[in-house]
Parts: sequence; structure tokens; C-alpha cells
Amino acid sequence: MNGGKLNYVVVGTFVLAMLVALVVSLAVLMGRTGATDDYYAHYGNVTGVKFGTQVLYEGYPIGQVEKVTPESVEGGMRFRVDFAVEQGWRIPDDSVAAIQSPRLLAAVIINITAGDSTEALAPGNQVPSREGADVFSAVSSLAAQVGSLTKDGIEPLLATIEQTVGTARDVLSEDVRPLTRNLAALAASMNARLPALVDKVDLFADTMNATASDVQALVGPENRGKVEALIGNLNRTATNLSALSVKLDRVATTLDGVVGDNRVNIDRSLSDLRHIMRSMSRNIDSVTQNLDGASRNMYEFSRQIRQNPGVLLRGTPPADAARTR
Repeated sequence: MNGGKLNYVVVGTFVLAMLVALVVSLAVLMGRTGATDDYYAHYGNVTGVKFGTQVLYEGYPIGQVEKVTPESVEGGMRFRVDFAVEQGWRIPDDSVAAIQSPRLLAAVIINITAGDSTEALAPGNQVPSREGADVFSAVSSLAAQVGSLTKDGIEPLLATIEQTVGTARDVLSEDVRPLTRNLAALAASMNARLPALVDKVDLFADTMNATASDVQALVGPENRGKVEALIGNLNRTATNLSALSVKLDRVATTLDGVVGDNRVNIDRSLSDLRHIMRSMSRNIDSVTQNLDGASRNMYEFSRQIRQNPGVLLRGTPPADAARTR
């Protein structure tokens, strides 16, 4: 074998070896190095999940995603993710398969968190799933909320603060300065009137001292007997007033009993009084007329006596009786 053919054999052998190594590497990376068991899980969002997505069990690679199938359900869509794991790998039936991203820029994976159950899932069954957290979606949502907060909350707040600052500035420029001048004038006036005020306070203190002295003299040893007698009289007066109040209560109770016991007689008396008043009101006109006539006769009689007192002794017949004789 010449040198050229030997070189071709060496190069070909190297290329074949590299191809075999590449296939083995791809098989190892894809988790398809032997027999597998199939499982599936359902998700509402499969962002980043596709054929070949790595499946891990507590962080250890055990398989890959085979296919993603959309399914129509009531109220929306969900996605069935079928994945294959190493044959014979035991997965507890309360394990949870979650879509995760181990690092910010790392590829999406499906990580199975082992459960505590002693029962294992049979190949072909559904693995309980949990929705994965999309960092970029969360950041985008947070940015949208921050933008909304900035527009709807912070900007009006800043406008309100600016308006408040402007109002405070106007108040300081228009009201505080005159107020300061008024306070200065008031302080000057108080400073001018302070000596007179101090004199009045001193006079009031002297008056209070004199009053205290008078009170002390009043209640001194020489007048203590009078004060005690006065207090005794006041106590007796209070006692008498209390006894009088008790007696008044008894009298009121007695009167109440009398009125209650004689209510029938009182009602009859009031009825008779009303009857008498009605009779008097009906006959008052005739009584008044008779009284008027009697008063006129008395006036005429007194007039005749004043004119001729002898009438009381002699008497004169009426005019009709004189003409008859």
C-alpha cells in the first residue's frame, strides 16, 4: 500500500470516528441512548417548550420532550406535552412536572419534583403539572403596571404636589407676611402693656392675700364656735327640709288618695256645676233685665224722696187713684 492510499484510509477512519462520536454525543444530549418510557402532562402555556426540550428529575436529565399537541377545551386552549424518560425510571404519583428556566438566559426545561408517595406512575400516565413562571412575561407585566402607575398615579400626584406647592407659595407671599407684621405689632403692644399687666397681677395677688387673711381670721380659734354653730344650724335646716319633703310627699299621696276615692262625687259635683252654669247662662238675660228695672225703680224712689221727704210720712196716692176719687 502506497503512502497516498494510507493517507486516505487514515482520514476516512478519522471522519467515521468523528461521525460516530457526533451521533453518540447527540444521543446523549437528547437522552435517547436507550429504551424509554412515555409520559405526558398538560399546560396552559408552553412558551419555549418544543421537541427536544430536556426533561429533568430533581435536576438530573432523564429524557426529552417528544411533541407538543394543542387541545381545545371549554373556555380556551391547553397543550399536551408528551415526553420520554429512561426506561424503568420510577416517578412517584404525587410528583409535579413544572416548566422552568434555571437561569435568566438558559433554555426552558421540564423539571419533575419528586413526591413523597410510595406508589409510582405507570408508563403512559399523566404526570401532575404546574405552570411555569415566565420571567420575561412577568417583567413585561411589571413594566406595564409600572407604566400604568406612573401615568395614573404618579403624574397626577406630581401635579397635585406642584399645585399644592404653588398654593403654599401664594399663601406665604400673600398671607404670612401680613401675619408676621401683625404678630410683630401685637408683640410690641404686649411689650408696652406688660408693666401695667404686671401691676394688676400684683394688685390681684395682694387682694387674694388679704381675702385669705380675712377668711383665716373668720375661721380662727375665736370664731370657731360661731362657724361650728352656723354649720350645725345648716345641718338642722337640711334635716328639717328633708323631713318637710317627706311630709309633702305624704300629703301629696293623701291628696291623690282622696281624689281617687272621691272621683265619683267630684265628677258629679262638676256635672252639677256645669248644669248650674248652663241654667245661669240661659236665665242671665231675664235676671239682668229685672235687676235693671229694679235699679230704675230704686233710682226713681230715691229721687222722689230727695225732692219731697214728706212722702215717707204722708204718702200720695198714685195719679190714677186720685182721679178715681
